[in-house]
Amino acid sequence: MTTAQGGQQTLGKILFYNQLEPLSVEKHGKLGVSQVSNPFAFLADTHLVPLTVDEFGLAAVCYPIIFDTQSKTPLAVMGLRPGMNVFLGADGSLDPEVYLPAFARRYPFLPILANGQDQQKGGDDRVLVCIDRSAKMLSSTPELPFFEGDKPSRYTQEAIQFCREFDMLGKRTQEFVKLMDQHGLFEATPLALPRAKADGTPDEPTKLGEYLRISESKLNALPKDTYLELRDKGVTAVMHAHLLSLGLWPKILSRAARIQASTPLR
Repeated sequence: MTTAQGGQQTLGKILFYNQLEPLSVEKHGKLGVSQVSNPFAFLADTHLVPLTVDEFGLAAVCYPIIFDTQSKTPLAVMGLRPGMNVFLGADGSLDPEVYLPAFARRYPFLPILANGQDQQKGGDDRVLVCIDRSAKMLSSTPELPFFEGDKPSRYTQEAIQFCREFDMLGKRTQEFVKLMDQHGLFEATPLALPRAKADGTPDEPTKLGEYLRISESKLNALPKDTYLELRDKGVTAVMHAHLLSLGLWPKILSRAARIQASTPLR
């Protein structure tokens, strides 16, 4: 878990994206996307997906929400190791009842936002829109083209707007993490997989790593004024959603156990 490094720029390469190209009418004028079976099969190799704090309420009923030990990025736990996503079928189909993080829903687009050169003089954000050229939903006979003539299509414009909103939610998430850090509410927690000996007696657990969580004891020890200040900032519901989600570890372990026979832990 400690190697998750959930931020976009700290994953070695940007999560999910294998062949990023700036979107241009010259190069991609005849491209777009079409419906494909199991469009989220690209999640198969991913067990941790970044979340924004605005998603905690929906995500908390599906899987544990943890924080990366290095970046402190909130992460949806969708498996126990790389190559194991317990919410995907063998054919790449996504469990229809699981909440899909916005980080994944924006795929295959990846707008890169750059601040205007002089914000004080009214400089606007500039957007360099990229796509993953290797995405299997890309098509030269698209149902949803990227361009109409030499202008971005409505589909592309809506995708860019979605990513702008995601960027805003990302900033809110950073502010939340900063608040938790400021009040010393994070604690490192080991994650170990239970094991049994051949005779059925408990064996030494297999340590998979560690993650950060919000400490209930530290939260309860906050001065009343500090807690009320956090409540007024609207973050206590987020904290409690995170804590509630940690009760779902048995669900992940149970699903992983069913996969274990064909994909043993390494």
